[in-house]
Amino acid sequence: MPLDPSYVGHSYPRSEIYQIGREKIREFADAIGDPHPMYRDVEAAKAAGHPDVIAPPTFVMVLFNQYALEAVVRDPGLGLDYDRMVHGDMGFSYERPVQAGDRLAVTTYIDEIMSRAGNDFLVLRADIDTADGERVVTARAQLVVRAA
Repeated sequence: MPLDPSYVGHSYPRSEIYQIGREKIREFADAIGDPHPMYRDVEAAKAAGHPDVIAPPTFVMVLFNQYALEAVVRDPGLGLDYDRMVHGDMGFSYERPVQAGDRLAVTTYIDEIMSRAGNDFLVLRADIDTADGERVVTARAQLVVRAA
C-alpha cells in the first residue's frame, strides 16, 4: 500500500519528556567508540564552556527512533510498511549541544511524501525541544519504502 500523500504537513503530538543523564551519554559514547572527554568528564565539559557533559551529535537518534519513527510506524492511516522501509538520509541542525540534565521532548512532522520508480519517500522532521520549549536540535530523515 503506498503512503498517503494527504499526510504531508501532518504533525504528531509532542512526546513525553526524555531525561538526559550522564550515564546515558557515557553509554552512547561507549557504544559508538568515542572517547571524547566532554562526553564523560564534567570538568572537561565545563572547561569548554558547557554546564555539564554533552552528548555526541548522533545521540539524538535515540530520541528520533523512540518518538519520531515510532509515531509514523504506529500510524495505520499513513500506510508505512515497516518491513519494506530503509533509512535513506539523516541530518541534524543544532542550536546547542544536548547536555546532561536536559529534559527533552520531540514533535514529529511529515514534511514530504513522494514516489519515484515505484518507491515511496517520506521526509520526517523532528523538533527536539526542552520541556520549557527551547529548541535544541532539529533532526530530518528521509525514509524509503521499497516497492513490493
